[in-house]
Amino acid sequence: MGMGHLTMSGAERARKVVLERVVRGELSLLEASCVMGVSYRHSKRLLARYRSEGDAGLVHRSRGRLSTRAKPEGFRACVLACCREELCELGPTLASEKLAERGLVIDHETLRRWLMEDGQWRRHRSAKAHRSRRERKAQFGEMVQLDGSHHRWFGAERDSACLMNLVDDATGTTLSYLAEEETTEAAMRALWKWVSRYGIPRALYLDRKSVYMTSRPPTLEEQLADKDPVTVFGAACEKLSIKLITAYSPQAKGRVERNHAVYQDRFCHELRLQGITTIAGANELLEGGFVDSLNRKFAKPPRDRKEGHRPVPAHLDLRDVFCIDELRTVSADWCIRHDNRYYQIARLNTPLPKPADKIIVRQWLDGTLHLVFKNRKLTYSPIEEPPARPQAPKPTTAAKSIASTSSPKHPWRKPCLSAYSR
Repeated sequence: MGMGHLTMSGAERARKVVLERVVRGELSLLEASCVMGVSYRHSKRLLARYRSEGDAGLVHRSRGRLSTRAKPEGFRACVLACCREELCELGPTLASEKLAERGLVIDHETLRRWLMEDGQWRRHRSAKAHRSRRERKAQFGEMVQLDGSHHRWFGAERDSACLMNLVDDATGTTLSYLAEEETTEAAMRALWKWVSRYGIPRALYLDRKSVYMTSRPPTLEEQLADKDPVTVFGAACEKLSIKLITAYSPQAKGRVERNHAVYQDRFCHELRLQGITTIAGANELLEGGFVDSLNRKFAKPPRDRKEGHRPVPAHLDLRDVFCIDELRTVSADWCIRHDNRYYQIARLNTPLPKPADKIIVRQWLDGTLHLVFKNRKLTYSPIEEPPARPQAPKPTTAAKSIASTSSPKHPWRKPCLSAYSR
């Protein structure tokens, strides 16, 4: 083979290393085919080419050849000359249409590439989309923004806490609840206060925290019901038919983000002036008129005077909405297990669930536990945990092996004679 330069791709160089090991006997051809990711038959072809042609045998046969669909060089020169002289102001798509009318048929993407290589066209990158401030919603309660503000509310020397802040998009009306962290319970208690005071909003604008959104795959029950997986907070919003809208940047929910600064200024000073250093005392201050004073100062009237909230149904108990629901299976003795405790379902329940039925274990935010079957609460009683199975005592000392005392002439010491040796 003549001397010169040889261009090889990364995959071809990797095949060369593997085939060198095959030639040296370090690797079988079957193992080499698995390493290269090709069939055994193709690996035999590659080895034969490598042995006969060397490195050049691994280079793709089509490298350096013109495509069978390539246009003649004279055709390309004619097209470029026509675009340079007559169609210089047209884009590639329109120019390809005009060239087709003259009998020069060429795809617009091929023409675009030729023009860029010839310097007659350059890629026009679209500028970033202009973003304007979103207009406020028209009605009070049409959309409420919810977010948590982590801050050292009681001073720099104390631990931080999280203020769950709700701000109406149309009016700027705010309502807040202070908790230790931005948890599911804190978010539900804040929304519960809003619903109890104003009604059920149509939508909530949230970020993508795991409290509000989940990325887990759907369970089998959710797949059968054709439902998307939701968090505990999302399930509570589903019960109230509240639409959840996710924000992909802090600027998207800027109204509540800017409202955090108001609380971090005025609320911190008020806590210091009144000497409040506990979360319970801070919540009493919020409910005692501090939030109302903020709304009187900063809230604006909506553009549409119609009420956007929906009233809470009279038969609906909000404790059954803002709760934690979990599915459990009834055992053969009408018991269920929850949080490592056992509960016995009473026989007097109507309807009485059957063994293997699914029931809902509903835990209120105050810790009260309810068993729900077909939208009815069951009567139950807690039972003690069944006794553990007795385990065999472990030996204190290892068993000593007994040495063999068989005679040297014992039958098992004699060699076994095959029937064919007789």
